[in-house]
Formats: sequence, C-alpha cells, structure tokens
Amino acid sequence: MHFVNAKSILTPHSMNIYRGCSHGCIYCDARSKCYQFTHEFEDIEVKQNAPELLEQTLRKKRKRCMVGTGAMCDPYIPLEKDLRLMRSCLEIIEKHNFGAAVQTKSDLVLRDLDILERINRKSKAVVQMTLTTADDSLCRIVEPGVCPTSRRFEVLSAFRDAGIPTVVWFSPLLPFINDTKENIDGIMDYCLRAGVKAVICFGIGLTLRDGNREYFYAALDRAAKADNRFSGFKEQYIRTFGNSYVVSSPREHELMQHLAQQCRKNGIMLGTDSVFKWMEEFPEGNPDQPELF
Repeated sequence: MHFVNAKSILTPHSMNIYRGCSHGCIYCDARSKCYQFTHEFEDIEVKQNAPELLEQTLRKKRKRCMVGTGAMCDPYIPLEKDLRLMRSCLEIIEKHNFGAAVQTKSDLVLRDLDILERINRKSKAVVQMTLTTADDSLCRIVEPGVCPTSRRFEVLSAFRDAGIPTVVWFSPLLPFINDTKENIDGIMDYCLRAGVKAVICFGIGLTLRDGNREYFYAALDRAAKADNRFSGFKEQYIRTFGNSYVVSSPREHELMQHLAQQCRKNGIMLGTDSVFKWMEEFPEGNPDQPELF
C-alpha cells in the first residue's frame, strides 16, 4: 500500500477511501485500463486525509443527503481493519446527520454496525452486498480474497436484525459458469431469509474491457488447473464473445424473467434506476425526530 493526500473526497455524493483492492475477484471491472491506475492494483492507494476532507465537505453542505461508498473500490478491504478510515468517515457522517449507503463484499462491515445503526435511527443507512453464487466452493475461486456467500448471508441477516435495510447486487453472473436457474434460486433463498429490501441486477453476464479482460482470462486458466469445472471456459469465452465489452449469457432473457418473477412473488424490489433512486432518497425533517426506514 501507499499513502496519498487527496484533494477532494465526494464526487458528488460518493466517496472512495481506497484505490485498488485485494479481494482478487476474477471479474473486477475496476482493473480496466480506462480508470488509468498509475500503480499496481494490489498496491492499494490510501487516501489518508479522507476523514478530514469529509469533515470539511459535510460541514459546508447546506442540504443533507445520502453519502455512498464502495462503488469503485470496496471500503472494507483488509487494510481497513487497522487503518479504520471508513469507521472514521461513518462517525463524521453520523455527527453531521447525513445518511450512508455502504457497498461491500466483506464481513468487516459488521464492526461498524453500531455506527450504521445510529445513522439509521437519525436518518437512513443502507448496506449493499454482492452475491454472485450460492456455491461457497465456487465463490472461493471467483472471489478468492473475501468471505464466502454463506458468510455474507449472515452479515445481511445481522443488519436485518438491527433494522437496517439491505440491498443485494445480483451480479455478475458468469456465462457458462453460474448462469443457471439453480444459482438464481440459491441466491434468492439467501435474499429471502435475510429480509433483503431490493436487488440490483444489470443483466446476466459481465463486462470485459482492456485490463480486466486479460486478468479474467488468466484467472480462468489458473482455475482450470485447480478445478475441472473451469476446463475450457477461457476458450469458450473467446469463441463466443471475442473482444466484446458486454458479455451476456445466452440464457439472459430466460434468467432475467425468472429473477423478476421470483422478486415479484416475494415482494423484493428489482431494478437499477428505481433501486438507486430509493437508496439516494434522504429523509427530510428534524434529525431529532427521525423517520425510520
């Protein structure tokens, strides 16, 4: 890792405390060359002055809003356990009576349940988690540096018990690997049991562009040597998709219909724009007499 002093932190209502990641997810779009990393992705850039910048920014804001984090890089990478920059930022968000929408794959977020609970009592907190496969053994190959799906279910359940709404990012589902009705049903079972409020799904597939495509294919090669389930997948991707940016499952229409049906049947909000709109809505009113979500 290396430390920098950032010039700003919110763009406009979202922040990334870290730049880079150690989760090692094989499909990670943040590795793409278009994001112009000037350092190795695993040599994580730490914005050491993030709490001070956030304090200055929120103090000047005339209107409170939701503050999002994790859209580009997970705020709960292992470094956060010791650096505690995310926790400091949440304390500042609570102090100034703003809302928080946190996106992560890590169970380290449970450390900050106490602050998120206080934020939710005053205004609104939302915890978002990515679930890509119901199979923990597959999860350990696809997302090797982070807790498996079964543990993420426990995290979602803990936030449900604390009265904090949760959202599941239902993506990416990898063509030929986990784009099945059985996998969708397995993830939906986790969502139902954890009382998830909403599901975000951009389609059944993933995106591949310069930078993350090469990493993804190299990861498929490594996986094929360790697990026969991955044998031939790299070649199948190259034959089927070439250098396409959007890599959609051949079963996308059928699987999206199935996902939508499951969400409707169980009263779970499904979408992209509609879910983002709900997450971004800040409850107006006196913070001493909060609305509860």
